[in-house]
Amino acid sequence: MAAKAKTDKSDADTKAVEITEATKEAAPLTPAKSKAPQHSFLSRLYTGTGAFEVVGRRKLWYGVSGAIMAIAVLSIILRGFTFGIDFKGGTTVSFPASGDKGTVQVAQVEDVFKKTLGHDPESVVTVGKGSSATVQIRTETLSNDQTEKLRNALFDEFQPRGPDGKASKKAISDAAVSETWGGQITKKAVIALVVFLVLVALYITVRYERYMTLSALAAMVFDLTVTAGVYSLVGFEVTPATVIGLLTILGFSLYDTVIVFDKVEENTHGFQHTTRRTFAEHANLAVNQTFMRSINTSLISVLPVLALMVVAVWLLGVGTLKDLALVQLIGIIVGTYSSIFFATPLLVTLRERTELVRNHTRRVERRRRTASATGADPSESSEAPEATEAIEATDTAAANAATAPEPATTKAATSSKPAPGARPVRPTGTRRPTGKRNAGRR
Repeated sequence: MAAKAKTDKSDADTKAVEITEATKEAAPLTPAKSKAPQHSFLSRLYTGTGAFEVVGRRKLWYGVSGAIMAIAVLSIILRGFTFGIDFKGGTTVSFPASGDKGTVQVAQVEDVFKKTLGHDPESVVTVGKGSSATVQIRTETLSNDQTEKLRNALFDEFQPRGPDGKASKKAISDAAVSETWGGQITKKAVIALVVFLVLVALYITVRYERYMTLSALAAMVFDLTVTAGVYSLVGFEVTPATVIGLLTILGFSLYDTVIVFDKVEENTHGFQHTTRRTFAEHANLAVNQTFMRSINTSLISVLPVLALMVVAVWLLGVGTLKDLALVQLIGIIVGTYSSIFFATPLLVTLRERTELVRNHTRRVERRRRTASATGADPSESSEAPEATEAIEATDTAAANAATAPEPATTKAATSSKPAPGARPVRPTGTRRPTGKRNAGRR
């Protein structure tokens, strides 16, 4: 029996040596560090892992935003706006597009107007479709004689039908619009804008902080200026519907900006107590995490606006709806850009001027330099604070344990009752229960 046991022990030692040698031979074949998985663009965009550097390249975005702002301001100063009849006053003449001589065409109306009054009208549009279509003429303010002369010429040429289906001169209507009406609308819009900005500033300051208030207000000014610059540059007509649309896009711009700021606040809560990321890196991560939400919000907002433009232009031909949808479409696109590439980088720039953020950034950079000098991976040091904090906590606990006095074991040994809060100790010399019946009887 002794010889057999000795042989078995020798065989076990031989196997252990073989396994050890095989392990040593196979060890060099295993890479020291596995490569990080490569994710596609859409995957990184959807997961929001911080792969897109936005805040770190804020100087680039400042340059782009500044160029866009400069072009908008220069266009407003040099080209000005194309104001509608509601702002500069004038006369409108309208009549049904269907008459005894067939459907009226815009070119025919322009020819009749020029032959009658000697100059071209400002605009001639057909509003609506089918039997409800109406021709609208907008021109400078006409006298009563000029208006009557134009009505007679239009009736003789097109014979428009009245509600009873018969040709009637009463089917042609005219109205004079005073320029003061547009001025009143503008004045009320400015008052509403000021009240809105004050309430927004108070809310963001109370809910978040003053730096976010400054960034949000700057983003809204950027949105308004660029949208107005697009109208000036392209030559779109400015109407009361345009002013209403400008006030509408303010709400969208603020909503998208606050969504990003809320994530920034969540990521930077207590950031000064850790050295994983700087404040700028936390903000950049927040932007990445809200990328998909901003894109989805913009798409969902653009779809009904595009539908409104289709209905206004191709189906109904209502100019008011077209003006309202146009300014909203431009504002949504500009607001999405400013909330991501302008408001958040501006917030980081303002916060980095504070002593708290500057000191924290220096701590993070010093920690990363130390990690690089000691041979550790700086990326792991900056991206894995849990492990670092755990090591620091372990070192602190070990130091406390070394300096703490040794507990008195004599009293604990003589007393069978554990002290309050003491960790239970398993009695020595006893087996751990296995849960099997008759496990200890062999």
